[in-house]
Amino acid sequence: MEQARAGEFDEFVAARWSALLHLARLLTGGDRHRAEDLVQDSLVKLWFAWPKVGDEAPEAYVRTVMVRAAARSARRRWWGERPVERLPDTPAAGDVSAAVAERSRLEAALGRLPAKQRAAVVLRYYQDLPERQVAEALGCPLGTVRSHTARGVARLRQLLADVIEPVG
Repeated sequence: MEQARAGEFDEFVAARWSALLHLARLLTGGDRHRAEDLVQDSLVKLWFAWPKVGDEAPEAYVRTVMVRAAARSARRRWWGERPVERLPDTPAAGDVSAAVAERSRLEAALGRLPAKQRAAVVLRYYQDLPERQVAEALGCPLGTVRSHTARGVARLRQLLADVIEPVG
């Protein structure tokens, strides 16, 4: 019985790792190392809750854990050592520099938002969750989600409009 549960958990992690990592990068303002730590810590918590949530809504559970952990982490002033980045992989055929530059601008702008606004915007527009699910994940009223989302989007527009650089 325990092996079957472990197998289901492994399948979930294998299927959702990439999406969870991307969500974590957005929640941490583009910091890859903090994002990996966030996903790993959240999956550990999911492992212990797996017997209860594995058959129902593991994605919603781990998303809520990630959002709350990212908000707590954003309040800290120091996160410990920062490892040096490795050299990037060999680029694929074709020039994707414009898309990378635009994505980097967006991640940098998201990183400048307060943690709650960033989480609301990411869950609402990147994860395409309805406002009610965002409110559940953030643990706040629906009106607060609307407020955080509206303010976050307005601030993103301002940040992205401040520096208009032609890409390419």
